Amino acid sequence: MAAFLARRLLGTPTSSSSALISASRAFSSSTTPIKATLFPGDGIGPEIAESVKQVFTAADVAIDWDEHYVSTEVDPRTNSFLTWESLQSVLDSKVGLKGPMATPIGKGHRSLNLTLRKELNLYANVRPCYSLPGYKTRYDDVDLITIRENTEGEYSGLEHQVVKGVVESIKIITRKASMRVAEYAFLYAKTHGRKKVSAIHKANIMRKTDGLFLQCCDEVAEKYPEIEYEKVVIDNCYIISDLCAGLVGGLGLTPSCNIGEDGIALAEAVHGSAPDIAGKNLANPTALLLSGVMMLRHLKLNKQAEQIHSAIINTIAEGKYRTADLGGTSTTTEFTKAICDHL
Repeated sequence: MAAFLARRLLGTPTSSSSALISASRAFSSSTTPIKATLFPGDGIGPEIAESVKQVFTAADVAIDWDEHYVSTEVDPRTNSFLTWESLQSVLDSKVGLKGPMATPIGKGHRSLNLTLRKELNLYANVRPCYSLPGYKTRYDDVDLITIRENTEGEYSGLEHQVVKGVVESIKIITRKASMRVAEYAFLYAKTHGRKKVSAIHKANIMRKTDGLFLQCCDEVAEKYPEIEYEKVVIDNCYIISDLCAGLVGGLGLTPSCNIGEDGIALAEAVHGSAPDIAGKNLANPTALLLSGVMMLRHLKLNKQAEQIHSAIINTIAEGKYRTADLGGTSTTTEFTKAICDHL
């Protein structure tokens, strides 16, 4: 398991700094529109994507959205419902925001998320998880980062049928990818004032694959003596990815961003498409909005990012306008308007 937990220095959690991405592009805060790819996604995706656009407009964020929707036919160039033109848009703009996408299971088509990760070489999945001020959950002062290797291991997508009734999935681990994500994790920890990095693995069983991953982590750790480093078997570490979101209120509150080489960043909401409430104006856009904040920080639009982040926090903390998943009765539209009003 190629995964990390970067824990913050002692003190009050700084959720805004948690959302920073170390690999950034130097954009000024001018009014010249910045081109960014937008994948509204499926189900509730278009509704929460519309919320993001409204909030960005209210915050005077000059983004020129190049919108791309999932196709209804498989593109032979990608073997996926994502077209080559959609991928090219991200390559051109270098930055994007993605709503939830659903790939039909068992149809033999390439996963939409896997297509994006592999074709765009989005090697590091960055998942901040922090408690939101004013929104009480069972755990207080949660503030940690999960950084996951995105292109190898169980995410390789290499499967085949050996004989009828027998299928095989191949787990790939390379030194190049392991060193790359380890370097990113330790540099992230150093840049953002985190005191500890944990390498999460299964090398006790998968001695060659996860063993190679740990060797690379060990090498990189030696270059950062100021950061505490530990190795944790996955069985003894449950705070990973989606499970971590449960500590702060669920996937509807947790942002994510995928980092690639050449400065590419694709922020995304990691929750599902929720088809049962699609089109009912009930969806919570917080996760996609916070992911949008990560995108803005990547673009060095820190002032606008902080304004939007504060407006989201203040709206939730106020308690007057909350969607059903946050214990309220507000619609998506009402919640979005409240954020815009705080701006």
